[in-house]
Amino acid sequence: MNRPAHTDIDIDIDIDIDLRSLRVVHSITELKAEDAGCIAVSGSHGGLSAARYAVAARPLLSVFNDAGIGKDDAGIAGLALLQLHGLAACTVSHNSACIGDAHSTLNEGVIQHMNNAARALGVAPGQRCVEVVEALRSTKR
Repeated sequence: MNRPAHTDIDIDIDIDIDLRSLRVVHSITELKAEDAGCIAVSGSHGGLSAARYAVAARPLLSVFNDAGIGKDDAGIAGLALLQLHGLAACTVSHNSACIGDAHSTLNEGVIQHMNNAARALGVAPGQRCVEVVEALRSTKR
């Protein structure tokens, strides 16, 4: 079969990638108002005190560590508060990620608990945090 020795191909590709912002913070207190709508992955526990910072910043999804859950479900109590404000939140298991280390939360964390707003985004128990983040970042804003 005879083929030309060299063929120039001119391809014009227009790619519009608009990934949702990702903030990886060891403490949820690092979020700011301009982070509204982002995906916030933190090393913070999912208690009430941490959730109040997320309420102020209003991320699309806040990811915390369940910190072993603790007495009266203190390590996940913030999920309900965030739900009251219409904000999605979940926790990774303390057995899967280091508390206080957001990179561990993102790369090693396995989702254990979530509120209904997070469920509506497709978050489910047993998912890896990094997979949840990748899926949500690619959704259109």
